[in-house]
Amino acid sequence: QIDHFGFDENHTFQQRYLVADQHWKKDNGPILFYTGNEGDITWFCNNTGFMWDAAEKLNAMLVFAEHRYYGESLPFGNESFSDSKHLNYLTSEQALADFAVLVEYLKTTIAGARYSPVIAIGGSYGGMLAAWFRMKYPHVVVGALAASAPIWQFGDLVPCGTFFSIVTNDFKQSGTGCSESIRNSWNAINHLSSTDAGLQWLSSTFHLCSPLKNLQDAAVFKNWLSETWVNLAMVNYPYKADFLQPLPAWPIQEVCKFLKDPSLSDKLLLQNVFQAVNLYYNYTGEASCLDVSETATKSLGQMGWYYQACTEMVMPICTDGVHDMFEPQKWDFDAFSEECYRLWGVRPRPSWVLSMYGGKNISSHSNIIFRGLDPWSAGGVTQNITNSLVAVVIPDGAHHLDLRSQNPLDPKSVQQARALEICLMKEWI
Repeated sequence: QIDHFGFDENHTFQQRYLVADQHWKKDNGPILFYTGNEGDITWFCNNTGFMWDAAEKLNAMLVFAEHRYYGESLPFGNESFSDSKHLNYLTSEQALADFAVLVEYLKTTIAGARYSPVIAIGGSYGGMLAAWFRMKYPHVVVGALAASAPIWQFGDLVPCGTFFSIVTNDFKQSGTGCSESIRNSWNAINHLSSTDAGLQWLSSTFHLCSPLKNLQDAAVFKNWLSETWVNLAMVNYPYKADFLQPLPAWPIQEVCKFLKDPSLSDKLLLQNVFQAVNLYYNYTGEASCLDVSETATKSLGQMGWYYQACTEMVMPICTDGVHDMFEPQKWDFDAFSEECYRLWGVRPRPSWVLSMYGGKNISSHSNIIFRGLDPWSAGGVTQNITNSLVAVVIPDGAHHLDLRSQNPLDPKSVQQARALEICLMKEWI
C-alpha cells in the first residue's frame, strides 16, 4: 500500500527486496532482515558483510528490504519527488509498515518459513528503524541490532553540540595540529572569499568543477568541507574501504598528515586543506575536478533524506567553535522550519518522533542491541537500559563498522562486539 494508515489512497507500488538463502535451514530457520535506509538497497547489501557471516553461524536466510522512495522503490515513479503531495507518504512509520507486511508476505509464500524467527538489523537511520521495528512490531521481529542508531538525537534528549565535538575528537586524536588547522581554515576562507581574486584563488586551488562567484557560493563551499570532515569521521575504518568514497586505512590519520601546522598563512593553510580533502575525493586519482554538490556516493538518496529531516527526522545539531573545530552555528529551529517550507512546502514537527517512539522512555521494550561510538553515538544509547536492552560500545568503531565483513585488521573491540551480538541473537532465536 502507498498508504497503510488511511483508506482514501488505495494504490500500491513495487517494493524491491533482496533474498539470500544459501545458509538457511529450510524448516523455520531464522531470518535476518535488514531494514533498508536512505539509499539503494544493493549498496547497503554490499556493505553489510556481518549479516553474511552471521547467516552461516545461525543458518539464517537474509532479506534486505529497500526503503520506500529510495533506490528503485518509488511509490509514484518519476513523480515521487515532484511535490509535497507525492512525498506525503515518505515517513518512518510507513516504511516500518512496509517491512511488517513484507515479513508476513515472505512467511506465507516461502515454504518452511512460517514460524521462522525474524531479527531486524540496520545501521545509522536503518539502525533506528531496526530498533523501532522491534518496538512497534514485537510480534513480527524477535529482536533487533541497531548499529550507529541515533534514536536520541531528537528534541532536547541530548546536547546539540555533542555530535560535532565527537567528530572533532577523531581529528584531534589522529594528529598534532590537525583539528586546529581545520578550525583556523574557516577564517582563512572568509578572508579570501571577501574579494573576487580570493574566490578565484580558492576555485583553482581546490580544483572546483564550478568556480565560486560570491559569498553564497563560499558558504556552500564551507558546508561541503564540513560535510567532508564528518564523512571522514564516519568512515574512519581500520582498513582500505569504499563505503562513501574509496579510501585508505584509518583515513583521518592520512588526512591529518597534511594538517600539522595550524599557524600557517591563509593560503598555505588552505593548500594543505586541499591536499586533505583531495585524499577523500580523489584517492584513486581519477577525479579531474571536485564537485561541491557531491560529498558521498550517489547510492545515498540525499533528496529523500532532506525531506525526511524537514518533516519528522528533526535532529538538533549545533557547533560553537570552542568544543569543536567548526564555525559556530546555533540550532535555530525557526530558520530551519522556514528553509523546509521554502524547499518542500512543509513544516517540521520536532516532537512527533518522541511521541511516536518514546524518546528515552523505552525500558518497557526488550531484545534490542544498541551499538555505537562513531559520531552518531552522540544521540545513541551507550549504556544498558535493562538486561535485554543492551548497549555494545566499541571504542575504535567507525560508522556501523560491526556490520561490515570480518577483516584481519578489525580491532579486538569489534571482534568481541560481533561475538556478543551473535550470542544474544542465538538467545532470541
